Amino acid sequence: MKVWLECILSEEVLDLRTFLIILEIIVSLGLIASVLLQSGRSAGFSGTISGGAEQLMGNKARGMDVILRKMTTVCAILFIVLAIILVAIQ
Repeated sequence: MKVWLECILSEEVLDLRTFLIILEIIVSLGLIASVLLQSGRSAGFSGTISGGAEQLMGNKARGMDVILRKMTTVCAILFIVLAIILVAIQ
């Protein structure tokens, strides 16, 4: 009876691990896509000045940049949490 129970539990853990790995792959692809789709910042000294001016004036990114920034944050947090869980159940 004990061997049978351990076999069922190991199959459930294996199924959970497979599900988490697939979820990790999907989240990582979402993270890659959200980072690549974001618009680039101005480079160099002029970018530093304009970035400071935007912060002082209170201009915020609009539209797609806001959505992509939030998507990047959520995907990054999910990626880290899933990676920790996968290491813990290994």
